[in-house]
Amino acid sequence: MVLTRFVFIGVLVSFCLGAAAAAVGAQTKPNIAGDYLGTLGPLHVRLHVKFDASGTLSGSMDSPDQGANGLACADFKLEGENLSFAVPIVHGTWKGTVSADTKTLTGTWDQGSPTPLVFTRDTFVPASKPSRVDGIWLGSLQAGSTSLRIQVHVRSDNSGKEYCSLDSLDQHAMGLECAAVTFSGDDFAFDVPVVKGHYAGKLSADGNTLAGTWSQNSNSLPLTLARQKEEIGAKPIPPPTFDPAMAPVHAADLGPVLDHDLAVALKSGELAPSTGTGVSIAVVDHGVRRYFNYGAAKPDSIYEIGSITKTFTGLILSQMVEQGKVKFDDPVRELLPPGTVEKPAGAEITLLDLATQHSGLPRMPDNFKPANDSNPYADYHAANMYDFLKEHGVAKPDKTTFLYSNYGFGLLGQALSVRAGESYPQLLKEEVLDPLGMHDTAIALSAAQQARFLPGHSGDHQPAHAWDLDAFAGAGAIRSTASDMLIYVEANLHPDAVKPAGAPAAAKTISAALVQDHELRADAGSLRIALAWLYDSTTGNYWHNGATGGYSAYAFFNPKGDYGAVVLVNMTVGQQGSFADRVGEHISERLAGKPAISLGD
Repeated sequence: MVLTRFVFIGVLVSFCLGAAAAAVGAQTKPNIAGDYLGTLGPLHVRLHVKFDASGTLSGSMDSPDQGANGLACADFKLEGENLSFAVPIVHGTWKGTVSADTKTLTGTWDQGSPTPLVFTRDTFVPASKPSRVDGIWLGSLQAGSTSLRIQVHVRSDNSGKEYCSLDSLDQHAMGLECAAVTFSGDDFAFDVPVVKGHYAGKLSADGNTLAGTWSQNSNSLPLTLARQKEEIGAKPIPPPTFDPAMAPVHAADLGPVLDHDLAVALKSGELAPSTGTGVSIAVVDHGVRRYFNYGAAKPDSIYEIGSITKTFTGLILSQMVEQGKVKFDDPVRELLPPGTVEKPAGAEITLLDLATQHSGLPRMPDNFKPANDSNPYADYHAANMYDFLKEHGVAKPDKTTFLYSNYGFGLLGQALSVRAGESYPQLLKEEVLDPLGMHDTAIALSAAQQARFLPGHSGDHQPAHAWDLDAFAGAGAIRSTASDMLIYVEANLHPDAVKPAGAPAAAKTISAALVQDHELRADAGSLRIALAWLYDSTTGNYWHNGATGGYSAYAFFNPKGDYGAVVLVNMTVGQQGSFADRVGEHISERLAGKPAISLGD
């Protein structure tokens, strides 16, 4: 899925606050407005609930351990003591009851497999006399041509300790927790660890203005905050619209359809000339191949594919199993250098647990502290990975559920490399790229390839640094072209038709390894998971997406329909989500003859 700092169920989250849902009469219903805390397996979860002036219930949910805050809730229903709501972006629902004192919400979270989830009300007791800085503050950060509204909530308790949270309203990043909050004299300061930001300001004599500076990524910008009487919410992200269905479109006829469907994006949207953004698309349908390039893209442009890399790591594992070098149920501990981590008393994490995102390992390790946020994975090496594992251990939780872990796939790639006695890039080349004839796919680009490496962009079309991954290579380091990735898609569609090349051992096992790679092995929320590939039974698609700091990608293949595609974009995920995902889903829907998500919103 998406390799980034903010991932939930494999998707980089565009933070958002829930739009108004079903209207309820606040005066006759339990007053559940406020913040609630819960745990879902190893994850801490926060639920924020509010009523607006009309009595409409809305809210958002945070998964702070995954760095996912402000996940929009929808479809709130409160009938007597019965409460339910949905979190559409992760295809999850919660249903339960409210205690008489409204301190407890007891129910079940369902994301494909029902799991008990009890919320208890946050017991923070505000100071009887608020401090001079307590309240709601609003200001704007001017970053180039972009203006971002910043809202800060400040409160203190009876001991005089200050707390705060920050909302970046225009980025739909809500409820980012502050740390190291200090108020001394007129000086007020706090950190926002999740974005590595720091604010320092001074309270005016009348107590209505904080004049200060926001610092982040070695940059400092002035930020003046004004006291507000009421908080404001982020403008809800509108739901996607869909273009009407048409008869299934074959690859040979797809060009005019895409030209029409992308016209608005090319003129004034994500692919407008001023953005520098391009998209390369490759489609295969019953053996017919077609390639399309729009915006800044060229036929041979190279992109980062992010977490689609995980499917390659899964295939390397399948290859090594076929060759008898490892077994799926091998403990990962046994592949690592001796003494890396102690053997646990009970069950331990296996290679298959890592490949199916059921290891219980966190999304990211707590010793991930990049020196350069624009290239965050560059200085995280095997020694750092082993240090975390030594502290965390490799004991397998009694009950594991799908928990998307970049660290887990980085560890899998590292472990397979150690067993093979060679680097991950070399292992990738020998086991997958050479046998499939993917000669324009690599982790380290040649000088000639570097010249075709399309410059990356942030979600708001600003230049973005490429990402270099070391220990995390198996989670998201690959760079490729649309034509090379179509070779990969076709190999997955028809493993038996692969004409392998390269090293004899790898060539001999690649077809069987591909077949084995697709076996569905566990639940993944509302989906199923093979070796990294996610499977949607409603469409018949195997799929995976990815994103880095300046790129996004989407790939799928449908064995029953005998079609597949890859979409590569030199822009990461933005406020409206992943443009690569939307294009990929749109193509899948056009090929299937279904209403297609609009590309012109």
